[in-house]
Amino acid sequence: MIFDVVVEIPAGSRNKYEINHETGEVRLDRMLFTATRFPHDYGFVKNTLSNDGDPLDALIMLDEPTFPGCVVSCRVIGMFRMTDEKGGDDKLLCVAAGDIRKNNLNDLDDVPVYELDEIKHFFEVYKTLEPGKEVHGGDWVGHDAAEAEIQASYQRYKETH
Repeated sequence: MIFDVVVEIPAGSRNKYEINHETGEVRLDRMLFTATRFPHDYGFVKNTLSNDGDPLDALIMLDEPTFPGCVVSCRVIGMFRMTDEKGGDDKLLCVAAGDIRKNNLNDLDDVPVYELDEIKHFFEVYKTLEPGKEVHGGDWVGHDAAEAEIQASYQRYKETH
């Protein structure tokens, strides 16, 4: 399955950007309060609706950061299940569909454990110092569960639009 992810935040950034889904405007939402940085490009899957009422979130494992608003054709590797103050807030782990250097990455078993631990740690602590924000880390699920969530998110979007 190939799908489009709209990048909101490039890898290495402490700035949390949000793209207005109606106007396309990129707004600085906040700087991260912790001394952490996004480990990979971060954005959302177009035309989806996640359990928290927002589009489904996605991290893209790229060799170089892109920029807010960049659209990347992706394929999914797995998903980090977590919750925040609004409820379920799952994060897809993806690679660019056309990147032959990532052809060997098809499921979580293909990703180094340290890489998965680093991403998990980031999502468990990135809101720690922000008033009114909370995160409860979950665990990783593989390719098939991630694809099922993508399909469910497309369906939720379709039912509400």
